[in-house]
Amino acid sequence: MADYSNLQALQSDLSNGKTSCTQLVEHYLQKIEDNKDLNAFVEVYSHDARSRATVIDAKIKHGTAGKLAGMVIGVKDNIAYQDHGLSAASKILEGFTSLFSATCVERLLEEDAIIIGRLNCDEFAMGSSNRFSHYGPVKNPLDKNLVPGGSSGGSATAVAAGLCMASLGSDTGGSIRQPASFTGIYGFKPSYGRISRHGLIAFASSFDQIGPFANSIEDTALLYEVMAGADQYDNTCSQREVTPVSLDGEKRAHKIAYFKDALENASLDPEVRAQAEAFIEKLRAAGHTVEGIDFPLLEYLVPTYYILSTAEASSNLARYDGIHFGYRSPNAHDLESTYKLSRTEGFGPEVKRRILLGTFVLSSGYYDAYYGKAQKTRRLVSDKTNEIFQDYDFIFSPTTPHTAFPIDQVESDPTQMYLEDIFTVHANITGCPSISLPLAQHKNGLPLGMQFTAAKYEEADLLQFAQTLVNN
Repeated sequence: MADYSNLQALQSDLSNGKTSCTQLVEHYLQKIEDNKDLNAFVEVYSHDARSRATVIDAKIKHGTAGKLAGMVIGVKDNIAYQDHGLSAASKILEGFTSLFSATCVERLLEEDAIIIGRLNCDEFAMGSSNRFSHYGPVKNPLDKNLVPGGSSGGSATAVAAGLCMASLGSDTGGSIRQPASFTGIYGFKPSYGRISRHGLIAFASSFDQIGPFANSIEDTALLYEVMAGADQYDNTCSQREVTPVSLDGEKRAHKIAYFKDALENASLDPEVRAQAEAFIEKLRAAGHTVEGIDFPLLEYLVPTYYILSTAEASSNLARYDGIHFGYRSPNAHDLESTYKLSRTEGFGPEVKRRILLGTFVLSSGYYDAYYGKAQKTRRLVSDKTNEIFQDYDFIFSPTTPHTAFPIDQVESDPTQMYLEDIFTVHANITGCPSISLPLAQHKNGLPLGMQFTAAKYEEADLLQFAQTLVNN
């Protein structure tokens, strides 16, 4: 069976009997087995997927199937699915089974999606390589010696390798868009609060956002529309009505900005700069206005993000204590040692590093100096960004400062890895929607994503614009 690059083609074959959901699930299960060395899946739901495929085949036969009938989806291991394991790729949640499903999962199931398994990720979604997982690193299907990016590396690898048609990830500082860039697929982060976070294990609650990976804009838009919208279980979820996405709209000229200091920075990979500049010329040739602008707060984006996100992580991860659920150290002998040993043995090094950093910036005497100033900077960044969107439709940049790097690459300074997020954190700080498009290739032969960010809640315009770029 050939892989389907979009749901529309699959559903056409399902409706005329050329294939079935049952055959499709068997195809993906075999591919997952054949590609176990990629380490994309933490757990495969073989029985569930087969049973659900049988039910959906019957629905298709009777004309009662939902919008996503036949779409086989993998879910990142920090998104809850009732009666299935949930660990955020951490030892601290060893053996935990979710008691409920995330709102986004419920909405996918209501439209007859088939969830085939949970996907590996950086522990508690903290990382940009997918090397920080209790289950071991995920490999890039384009070159198994390279990382797929993170934290949603398993989700990106699964789609890029054809182990499922689409997948869900979470994006706190670029964790959907960066791996999408590294693996050559589409990765979309909607506006903060556009898709409910109910059922998503929290890393940094004011940044986290669920979004899809797919092989087409059409599937990306459809998944977004199905999952988006108000939710009574998440009071940070927007009550604003979801604007339908029309990908067939009339093409028009747009005004696009890019940050000059980012693209002209001497430390940027020259080939990435060359590809970005070439893409800018393509946009201009297509009739769009593209202008370089100053963004004086650029150097504060990554520090602001890591101060605030680690502070929130320190608070959110306090609940994992070896008492209520998950891993409990066998060496503990009283309450204090249970807390200390369970957290010491249960968390990996990157998670512990961020908890300690977050606890420090929240501590007495440092709160105002770090956390307070970072919050003020976040407000300034948001205000400046809103001003930009008064004059421009989109902000452009390469998704990542370079292509996928070797799995065994040694970082002498752990904070160097934080600079992976230099182009992506802006959208998380401001809550804006942003998408990585696989529209460029580095001279080393690897894909390089081109990223566009829109004003908050302008997903429909962003996706429609993205479709015009893909079609050209």
